[in-house]
Amino acid sequence: MPELPEVETVRRGLAVVTLEQPIVGVDILLARSIALPKQPQAFIDHLRDRAIQQWQRRGKYLLATLDDGSCLVIHLRMSGQLLWLTTPQPPCPHTRVRWFFQRGAELRFVDQRTFGRCWWIPAHCRPEKAIPALATLAPEPLSEAFTVAFLAARLAHCRRPIKTALLDQTIVAGMGNIYADESLFLSGLHPALPTDTLAIEQIVRLHQVIRQVLRAGIAAGGTTIRSFVTPLGVNGRYGAQAWVYGRKGEACRVCGTTIERLRLAGRSSHYCPQCQPLFSAMGK
Repeated sequence: MPELPEVETVRRGLAVVTLEQPIVGVDILLARSIALPKQPQAFIDHLRDRAIQQWQRRGKYLLATLDDGSCLVIHLRMSGQLLWLTTPQPPCPHTRVRWFFQRGAELRFVDQRTFGRCWWIPAHCRPEKAIPALATLAPEPLSEAFTVAFLAARLAHCRRPIKTALLDQTIVAGMGNIYADESLFLSGLHPALPTDTLAIEQIVRLHQVIRQVLRAGIAAGGTTIRSFVTPLGVNGRYGAQAWVYGRKGEACRVCGTTIERLRLAGRSSHYCPQCQPLFSAMGK
């Protein structure tokens, strides 16, 4: 699933190519890709002849403010891509929604797994009201509102493995498997370490590293594991510099120990047994 750095990379790319251009047409190829309005034709009618004024990101959600004050919200979920095309091309089999612009340009939503969703939200309605999950998100981890005190308070009420906790969007908005693994490695924390055993010094370090890792991911244009590409079709570059994610069986870049992988709550976690020892971290 695209995480904060990937979604932020998409946001920045879309802000370059789509703003202030009228949407001259919309084509919906998979009706369930549209969450709101319930009638796909209403989605088309509300988007036609509108222009996008601004792209924002909230966690893993993309929000486009339109010139009438309404909002287009997109969540890429597992495999969604937003591709900007400047010449007509036949849609691939996984194309779900198409927005047409002037001079043959097109924004295309491609989603192989079909979990991605689009919402049109009228100007009189806040996105958080129409999409309840938006209202529960933690502060943006790169904002001033995401403080050590906030992170410590959320983790204090959470008796789960730290890796599982970091994937909770009410604790760290936009975090996912890749950057959680990377943050835990640089913090020296084992993925299975219970949150209620963390000392404040460890939380301070984790807070610092989360921001560091997310910034590095954004600077690299995100990570391409399977399907992620920028709106212009460019792969993310972070995977080549990852510390542990996707490196099972390879040597740790710090100590040379073989990177291992375990499963927690159905999700894989990559870690270095030497740099992230579980028992010593728990004082055992």
